Amino acid sequence: MILASSSPRRYELLKRLAIEFDVIPSRVEEDFLPEESPRDHVLRLAEAKASEIAERYPDRWVLGADTIVYIEHKILGKPKNSEEARSMLRQLSGKEHQVFTGVSIKHLKRKKMDRKVVRSLVRIKKLAPSEIDWYIQTGEPYDKAGGYAAQGMGSFMIESIRGSYTNVIGLPLCEVIQMLLHLGAIKFSKSGIRTIN
Repeated sequence: MILASSSPRRYELLKRLAIEFDVIPSRVEEDFLPEESPRDHVLRLAEAKASEIAERYPDRWVLGADTIVYIEHKILGKPKNSEEARSMLRQLSGKEHQVFTGVSIKHLKRKKMDRKVVRSLVRIKKLAPSEIDWYIQTGEPYDKAGGYAAQGMGSFMIESIRGSYTNVIGLPLCEVIQMLLHLGAIKFSKSGIRTIN
């Protein structure tokens, strides 16, 4: 299997399952289209990432994924600088937001594919300006959708999660396993999870 992502979080999550896979990051631009719904956005990018790598490796299973944070009709991507991170954290402070992850799994030679969007609801505590400043200076908000890491130091701000926790990190493992089983891509055995090409 190939993970079409350079995300360290997705790598770590998939590694937990002891599935053998290679990492070949997609070069797809994570652009936003006007009037695109959050579900359509993550699904489009997940499919584009999986398709790009699947074209190069048609005899392998390829997994593409994309995660966004959505609040008050706005998609929050990854902050590019401290000002963007501060703005995002202020928007999330004291409110519940949605986390969407699109997942696309393809095997071109076998003409098999599946896709899914998973949504989780996350409530962030009311953040004091000093907490926001401290968190930004840790460097953790960068390269994270919405400017926080649920699995890292950012966990201090999370009051509750409804839905998949691993989805909030970047890859809904329960749903990914269901998809792989449905496609016939993996098999459970006493020695572990085996990928079937």
